[in-house]
Amino acid sequence: MAQEKAASPDLQSRIAHTIHAYEEQGAHRTGTIVDEISGDWLAAEVRKTGLTPSRETFQISRVDPVTASISIDGRRIEGIPLFDGSFTGPSGIAGSLGVLGTDAPIGLTEGAPNTAGAGPIGEARRQSRHRAIVFITRGGRPGLCPSNADRFLNPFGPPVLQVSSEVADALNDVAMRGSEVTLFAQVKRTPAEAFNVIASVPGTNRALLPLVVMTPRSGWWSCASERGGGIACWIELMRAMRGFKPARDVIFVASSGHEIGYRGIEIFTERRLALVKGSRAWIHLGANIGAAQQSGNTVQASDDEMETMLANAMTVQSLAINRRVPRGTIPGGEAGVVHRGGGRYMSLIGSNLLFHNPSDRGPEAIDSRAIARFVSALTAVAQSLARQGD
Repeated sequence: MAQEKAASPDLQSRIAHTIHAYEEQGAHRTGTIVDEISGDWLAAEVRKTGLTPSRETFQISRVDPVTASISIDGRRIEGIPLFDGSFTGPSGIAGSLGVLGTDAPIGLTEGAPNTAGAGPIGEARRQSRHRAIVFITRGGRPGLCPSNADRFLNPFGPPVLQVSSEVADALNDVAMRGSEVTLFAQVKRTPAEAFNVIASVPGTNRALLPLVVMTPRSGWWSCASERGGGIACWIELMRAMRGFKPARDVIFVASSGHEIGYRGIEIFTERRLALVKGSRAWIHLGANIGAAQQSGNTVQASDDEMETMLANAMTVQSLAINRRVPRGTIPGGEAGVVHRGGGRYMSLIGSNLLFHNPSDRGPEAIDSRAIARFVSALTAVAQSLARQGD
């Protein structure tokens, strides 16, 4: 077995600098001013690698919360509406609070980030069992950790207010008493523009199927460890592939719209229908790559070749594989778009106690040495896939 090479201090420094710059921009929600600033910054980073970036714009109807809270005996608890549910008017919805599935007008439940469309709460939403729902978000650390709006274009169910796990005891006490509350999930819709950042390294044989490297660039909060590792790997892969002179074209896309149903990558593929199947492979740099808080790695792949190639490269770099998604399972993240379109892919997703948490920032959130090893592993994979005969 090949031996792991020590990561370059310069590489680790670049990674840390990249992620710090990204997190300092603020909350990376799609179509906001921060999203625009972040996209312009990322385009400038692409130029530093020697490539020419382009912006692929798309329109969204942005959800801007106006009043998002639950009022209990004069106390107001702030939250965030679920963006693929319905919303309230300015007067909110009043009624007793009770456990999900009871006859209470307003149901109370809890769950991890990105579980608001599944399990009992998903069923309650689909059947509209309550006039509104309060969803206590249980992340790996205390805080308000929202779920993505997977059905952003086709919302369903009653208004859902997501609140921090820090208020769980108080809300459970209210629900046990069946006390009256008023839930507000009032929003305004704002026409907005978002964009994907795209670049490419031309191959020496343009007749070969291209290789696509993708990563999301938007999210709920600062997203240092959620999105930072993927973005840093994406930039470093550009630098590596430009010097490699690949046989086939290598296309890079950093998509916005991640938290609203993966809208950016959907737009990218809708405008290039032949690319999903007409590629050598897609490399998906997913969430939490190199996260320092509870590290762990999940590999998702379309077939044995893709999985083996990624797994072998990770093993060389002493990167553990904690979970392999069973073949045929729809993968999490943007890789799901490629899976449904019949394309070939490999996908890497980490674990992270700070996932979707507002505290996901600072040097303690990431492991730059681990991310540097991911860069080495992914570079080996990308270069292998980009060769003439592979």
